[in-house]
Amino acid sequence: MAAPELTLALPRALAAFQAHLAGERRLSPRTLDAYARDLHGFAEFLAGHLGTEPDLGDVQDLRPSDYRAWMADRRRSGLSARSLAREMSALRTFLAYAKRRWQVDATALALVESPRITRSKPKPVSEAGARDLIEETQECEVEDWVAARDRAVLTLLYGCGLRVSEALGLTGADRPLGEVLRMTGKGSKTRIVPVLPAVRDAVERYAALVPFTLEPGEPLFRGVRGGALGARAVQALMQSLRERLGLAPSATPHALRHAFATHLLAHGGDLRSIQELLGHASLSTTQIYADVETARLMSVYDKAHPRAGSRG
Repeated sequence: MAAPELTLALPRALAAFQAHLAGERRLSPRTLDAYARDLHGFAEFLAGHLGTEPDLGDVQDLRPSDYRAWMADRRRSGLSARSLAREMSALRTFLAYAKRRWQVDATALALVESPRITRSKPKPVSEAGARDLIEETQECEVEDWVAARDRAVLTLLYGCGLRVSEALGLTGADRPLGEVLRMTGKGSKTRIVPVLPAVRDAVERYAALVPFTLEPGEPLFRGVRGGALGARAVQALMQSLRERLGLAPSATPHALRHAFATHLLAHGGDLRSIQELLGHASLSTTQIYADVETARLMSVYDKAHPRAGSRG
């Protein structure tokens, strides 16, 4: 006879899991919605697959072939490999919770490989493109302090390799900027980032012009009404600038962080140091910038070397 916990209907177990994510882990509403959507889809498939509303006992009895049938169904519905990998991650998180709370021993999923995901290569802007983007902020028809703010933000992204969220997370307490910034990024990983004089100067020029008081606990970068400058505003700025300059749609705010890494590498920086500056947990994540730089150099070679056409 199944343990009482295993007779709990899967929808009720998923509801308890959502409450755990919201209450104890305090995940954002968007993340909660993603978990609910992914796991509801799995529960729907399982009901059709088994011909009955599943309970935790049914989940415990699943075999690798059942999970593969679910994966095949999701791919037939048009789901990408990346999205399926995300759904599998959500399911693994739920099963780990179910094991802790209800002693559900669902080990079959561990025997199923996640779909292979081809990592997309970063698309940094060129050195000239990065310089032009920053300089073009001064040509926009906006108030002087707004132009100075935009220049300061883009200079931080390119000069320090910051994520947009990190730059916009700075407060009045962070200025005047010193020779280094202590940043806490993804996974609560803290890193030390050197600050170039050009970055400090850009931020101080903005601070001298901004019409709002930059209190220590308040955002450093402000919108036109005084509130915190948002990521969407920075994205809109980059879209406007790249259209003015005729740059590709890949010239996004994050492309300046990519440019920071690839340009350091091109000028002799080593991967380990760049890994530390970017705050990557794994060197393999940083390695992709070496691949980008190698591809760029080979492209230059093919275009410029008189014997390139005979290579082979």
